[in-house]
Amino acid sequence: MRRLKITHLTEYRYSVPVTLHPHTLRLRPREGPEVHIESSALTIFPAHRVKWHRDVLDNAVAVVEFLEAAQTLSITSEVVIQHYLENPLDFLVADYAVNYPFHYAPQDLPDLTPYLQLVYPEDQGAIRSWLDQLGLGSPAMQTYALLDRLSKTIASQFAYTLREEMGVQSPAQTLAWGRGSCRDFAALFVAACRCLGLASRFVSGYGHLPHSEQWSTTTHAWAEVYLPGPGWKGFDPTGGEVTGSRHIPVAVARRPEAVPPVAGSFFGMTGPPPALIVDVRVVAF
Repeated sequence: MRRLKITHLTEYRYSVPVTLHPHTLRLRPREGPEVHIESSALTIFPAHRVKWHRDVLDNAVAVVEFLEAAQTLSITSEVVIQHYLENPLDFLVADYAVNYPFHYAPQDLPDLTPYLQLVYPEDQGAIRSWLDQLGLGSPAMQTYALLDRLSKTIASQFAYTLREEMGVQSPAQTLAWGRGSCRDFAALFVAACRCLGLASRFVSGYGHLPHSEQWSTTTHAWAEVYLPGPGWKGFDPTGGEVTGSRHIPVAVARRPEAVPPVAGSFFGMTGPPPALIVDVRVVAF
């Protein structure tokens, strides 16, 4: 078991006081057999009230309503977790799904259908051409070996870039430009899996990695694929690995742009865009 402390600061500084509209926060890790939350606290300025709920995918969501105008918006989440997933490869795929291609059980299809639908249908041709070049999607291939190779190929074939701007590149853009952020790689992995008929979803969260790795100091994103037997299994195409105790999931979604950590808007006089400060620290203790 590993104990981790996650501190996530988001701060906006405006040129003049503004009226803040409600903000949606997805900062609390997803609890389950692998992740237990010891403590969780939100510190927010200016004056506000918070309402918590679970969305349709069981993500923990905080909606913040602000009670006064402000020139600075500061949100700090501090969470301590226990992470128990020490051996991510300790799982068995159901016999009928060991080799690709396979068909999901009829009783599972109604729930899996949203994760089989293409988010970027216009990119399907480019994705299939890329998969064909890699020799993926051919019969008589182990399902895990296919997914592992796909993840490792993205990690080795594309250059990682730390993008500060919002949004996600389309898979076709990542293929054409040969670079992207973790969320762009996760979006490409999900799109490729769906082209292959494998149910997949986008995951946002945190990574606990050595400080020498650039993306260890910010939020992280990866993908999960539904494998009959073990269920949803995580694959990180940024690192080319199966997710384990170094990955802390916060939110899952069918579409990659649906689960930003902080989302909201404001109303105020026209001026320069607000200055943004984001500081994320994940520390083992």
